Amino acid sequence: MAKKHPEGYLSARESRRISKENRRITAQFEKKRKRKKVPESEYLTQMHDSANAVEFDNLHTYFFTDAGTVKSVDGVTFDVPLGKTVGVVGESGCGKSVTSLSLMQLLQRPQGQVVEGEIRLNLGDGKAYDIAKTPNETMQSLRGNFISMIFQEPMTSLNPVFRIGDQLDEVIELHDGEGKSKEDIKRRTIELLEMVGIANSEGVYSMYPHELSGGMRQRVVIAMALACNPKIIIADEPTTALDVTIQAQVLDLLRGLKDKINSSIMFITHDLGVIAEMADYVVVMYAGRVVEKGTAQDIFTNPAHPYTIGLMASKPVVGKQVDKLYSIPGKVPNPVNMPNYCYFKDRCEMQCADCAGQYPKEVSISDTHKVSCYRYYEKNRKGGEA
Repeated sequence: MAKKHPEGYLSARESRRISKENRRITAQFEKKRKRKKVPESEYLTQMHDSANAVEFDNLHTYFFTDAGTVKSVDGVTFDVPLGKTVGVVGESGCGKSVTSLSLMQLLQRPQGQVVEGEIRLNLGDGKAYDIAKTPNETMQSLRGNFISMIFQEPMTSLNPVFRIGDQLDEVIELHDGEGKSKEDIKRRTIELLEMVGIANSEGVYSMYPHELSGGMRQRVVIAMALACNPKIIIADEPTTALDVTIQAQVLDLLRGLKDKINSSIMFITHDLGVIAEMADYVVVMYAGRVVEKGTAQDIFTNPAHPYTIGLMASKPVVGKQVDKLYSIPGKVPNPVNMPNYCYFKDRCEMQCADCAGQYPKEVSISDTHKVSCYRYYEKNRKGGEA
């Protein structure tokens, strides 16, 4: 078999060797993470810009599998400003959700580990934590109060055997229940259900998840995420399972609530239309790296990276009739053995001679618009050599 299929073939001996090495590596990470009474000085840090809610700085998140190390997030750097919405866009497997799970410390461990970089979370009053080094006990108090997440599929986010009210009450009791009676907690739950546009809040409080429609369940999940007025909300494709009408309602709801509680949103999606409607800033990811980032105006009026241009060309345009929608040729490289050159090179229709070199560094097209592409090196040589 090895002779017939040498490429991608892994012998049992090699697989055992990789597993043994992975156990050794992950054991070191787990030993450090499971320490008790870690001094705050170890994970206390300073924001590079106090106007940011979160700063991802050279983040590397790997999964140590029996087939090799998967570099799901490979040097990601971007900021989420206070009170703004940052859209993270890219195809499946590009590292969007893993980046958000790294911030929440919800990676599947011990296989999934943050191996390098910083995630700086702004706690206010000049204080910030590096989430990559924050111990589990401290993270328990940060989740819900400072960071919360709206997951992709509401039916799997809600427990089918507990009533809606019980699940919302539990969140408030755990994160913000000090000094509150059961009546106070229930009153807050009803208030949250009304805030997300559920008219029959008293009735829904006593219902089970299966008794609600998809849109109603999504509103409950949003209410759960907003229960403690978090500083940053991660919305991981919150409208994927909903029809277009309900999708528009949920997006309007998120926009209004963001302004009401003055939170930042990290909005993860495949849908460029949603990004155009929701985001102030856009981050385009491909194969675990950020290939382009800028304001929504920058990305939609002047897409620079060939991958971004391909994404724009592949979306349908209202009023324009075409026989076939454009699709980016080729496929994403194997995440275990990524090439040394630009990851998009083998699919790129705009490649130049320099593309065979090392992975391109980030080039500044403007103060807000940055791209990792050799095509802009000559136009901005200083940015290319930074």
